[in-house]
Amino acid sequence: MTSAAPDNTRNRADALPSSWNPGEVEADLYERWVAAGYFTADPASGKPPYSIVLPPPNVTGTLHMGHALDHTLMDTLARRKRMQGYEVLWLPGMDHAGIATQSVVEKQLAVDGKTKEDLGRELFVQQVWDWKRESGGAIQGQMRALGDSVDWSRDRFTMDEGLSRAVQTIFKRLYDAGLIYRAERLVNWSPELRTAISDIEVKYEDVEGELVSLRYGSLDDAQPHVIVATTRVETMLGDTAVAVHPDDPRYQALIGTTLEHPITGRQIPVIADSYVDPEFGSGAVKITPAHDPNDFEMGLRHNLPMPSIMDERGRITGTGTEFDGMDRFEARVKVRERLAAEGRVVAEKRPYVHSVGHSERSGEPIEPRLSMQWWVKVSSLAEAAGDAVRNGATVIHPASQEPRWFAWVDDMHDWCISRQLWWGHRIPIWYGPEGEVLCVGPDETAPEGWVQDPDVLDTWFSSGLWPFSTMGWPEATAELQRFYPTSVLVTGYDILFFWVARMMMFGTFVADDPAITAGKGGAPQVPFKDVFLHGLIRDQYGKKMSKSRGNGIDPLDWINDYGADALRFTLARGAQPGGDLSVGEPHALASRSFVTKLFNATKFALMNGAYPGDLPARETLTDPDRWILDRLDQVRAEVDAAFDAYEFGKACEALYHFAWDELCDWYVELSKAQFAAADRAESTRVVLGTVLDAVLRLLHPVIPFLTESLWQALTGGESIVVSAWPQPSGVPTDTAAAQRVADTQRLITEIRRFRSDQGLADKQKVAAMVIGLDEAGLAHLHDSVANLARLTEPGDGFAATASVEVRLSTTTVTVEVDTSGAVDLVAERRRLEKDLAAAQKELAGTTAKLGNEAFLAKAPEPVVTKIRDRRDVAAAEVERIGARLAELSGK
Repeated sequence: MTSAAPDNTRNRADALPSSWNPGEVEADLYERWVAAGYFTADPASGKPPYSIVLPPPNVTGTLHMGHALDHTLMDTLARRKRMQGYEVLWLPGMDHAGIATQSVVEKQLAVDGKTKEDLGRELFVQQVWDWKRESGGAIQGQMRALGDSVDWSRDRFTMDEGLSRAVQTIFKRLYDAGLIYRAERLVNWSPELRTAISDIEVKYEDVEGELVSLRYGSLDDAQPHVIVATTRVETMLGDTAVAVHPDDPRYQALIGTTLEHPITGRQIPVIADSYVDPEFGSGAVKITPAHDPNDFEMGLRHNLPMPSIMDERGRITGTGTEFDGMDRFEARVKVRERLAAEGRVVAEKRPYVHSVGHSERSGEPIEPRLSMQWWVKVSSLAEAAGDAVRNGATVIHPASQEPRWFAWVDDMHDWCISRQLWWGHRIPIWYGPEGEVLCVGPDETAPEGWVQDPDVLDTWFSSGLWPFSTMGWPEATAELQRFYPTSVLVTGYDILFFWVARMMMFGTFVADDPAITAGKGGAPQVPFKDVFLHGLIRDQYGKKMSKSRGNGIDPLDWINDYGADALRFTLARGAQPGGDLSVGEPHALASRSFVTKLFNATKFALMNGAYPGDLPARETLTDPDRWILDRLDQVRAEVDAAFDAYEFGKACEALYHFAWDELCDWYVELSKAQFAAADRAESTRVVLGTVLDAVLRLLHPVIPFLTESLWQALTGGESIVVSAWPQPSGVPTDTAAAQRVADTQRLITEIRRFRSDQGLADKQKVAAMVIGLDEAGLAHLHDSVANLARLTEPGDGFAATASVEVRLSTTTVTVEVDTSGAVDLVAERRRLEKDLAAAQKELAGTTAKLGNEAFLAKAPEPVVTKIRDRRDVAAAEVERIGARLAELSGK
């Protein structure tokens, strides 16, 4: 900065367009930043490191509002830290999204009447890679439109060679440690996709079905029998027991006996288990261990047979009945019909609304199915992930989310990691001709003639390695040494378990790996120091956004309509730790108005020659100068504290109200009188320029495009991206100046209110005499008061027609005004009489209600209080308007 105005200050306003049109500048600005290398991290830098890894979006998708929120918050952190002097690595990348991506390519093949089996595995996978290369870049374009300051030179993909090496390495280490095993367990099965799917890919929906009560055992009431109810009649073909509560007196004689299965004729036992609720239904339940998770656990406890009665496509198989070969839904009808014909259906409830899990990808109801799969034994891994938070190595923000974290990791079940797909990381297990099993590491090969396991790994397995695999692990890279562990993970609380927990488990598993601990004294490392969990995006009415509701918002639409800055500010302003945020068009419009306000204020400043520079001696500044500089200091401190606590909304609110209410609405307006004074103009230019410079830098992390354009025009600097974050001035706050400015604001506000009551137009000037400014210590602000209150000096023959008294901090100032000729008395009386009638009607109505004893006895206290408040407001209005009418009548 310089203490003198740059030579071209007066011309800088011309560098800005007449109005702000983000679509004309944002794309060019972004590419200029990338080309300049501002976002490229240097591991050899001497600056303190700061790193974030981008939660990898699916390569098949596009960014939705939840992503836009994620990206805005991460970019805000990255840009601020960059300005604070950190070497920032924000590492981007995408997930291969096994099921979603394979489904896309399979659908493309189906258009030509082909299946993946027609191509074979190798050619099909190659076709998926071709699709990825051609169509997988949509998200990158959206990220650029948002303004993401990511290091594109380090863009990663979960199927890249380096990340695949990391996957194979950790699989082998877990396998060798006995933490990966193969077993037949119950999984979420998608018959349409023919694969196991993860819990996060199961969405529960209320559907209308039927609840059928069946009779097991004898049809003779005098003989042993039980009644059970089910919504999935077809699964009774796989029943291997009927269970009752051990203390239920109705069934004591049946426990330990057997009943004949109504269709297969098998004898199935009646078992006692405390899981059964004796108060629900008949108190007896059918047990199908291979097709229900609760039944599976009961089957393990009682050593029950677990026959699977459905194949991978959801067709009945292996029951030896006429239902074999039927689809599960067809079988549901046919089994019920046969049982009904035999007199075994004793009750049917239709419709019966109940919650059913559906595959997120295919939309079909999932089928719990006993299947041979690969699993991760999670107990020790989950314990380490929990301990990392307990001992403070990783801190969750907000702390209120910690109980959810511990509830999950302290009660985690083993994780099914195999998927019956072709696209993904192939499980590195090979089988020999004699049934031998070998886990092959990245630098190993299987013996000739051995066959690799056909399954691939769950996508969450590779994304669980994301914080360190993206930095080159298992190699000891410069990135790992410099930027790992990452500084913060930013994500929604809804995937705390599904993704965050897996990263913590894997991160703590390799915490003492030399490739990770190199340069860190050998100390174990967690994957991230902070976890910031934000809420979910909802529409402006608080409803969850979804395709079915039709209330989703495409962030690109908002960027096109309002600009990226308005979108970002809307999202950041609503973001608080752990809380959901509602957004709608009114919020975007408000943000666009804020952006426009900043543009206009800066253009005004440039037109008046404002520039940032060395401030004049404090004692030479006016009260408004000192006040705005002190407020800048205070707001900067508020913003720093809020950003440090991940309170984005609080930081944005502080900046919004300072920039709009105090800088634009007050100081800029007060500065107009100072610019008109020869002895004040130059210092005003420096103060206004200095404050604008700081405000633009404080806003830059959230509003990057506008602030860059305005800052370059204001300062002539290279780029706000690499400018320094504002620092404290170190100057004590001038409380006396602040009080005098507050008095001035009150005085102007009261005069404006008085003018409004008098029916004066906003820009209409009236002659007035302000009495008492000297006593209030505001004589030096007379011109500003007159300018902002639209007052002119009283001339000869001045005669006040009205006056207003304004009580300030130390004295009362009186303003005498001559409104003669300034007000259309007939029109003003007509307006006031109309307002008086409305106020009298409100007063009468509320008074009548409050006089109604029956109403007062029944109405809740908040309702009564609200009506009482309305009555008081109406009474005050009747008095005020009546007084004004009396003035106009000369009474």
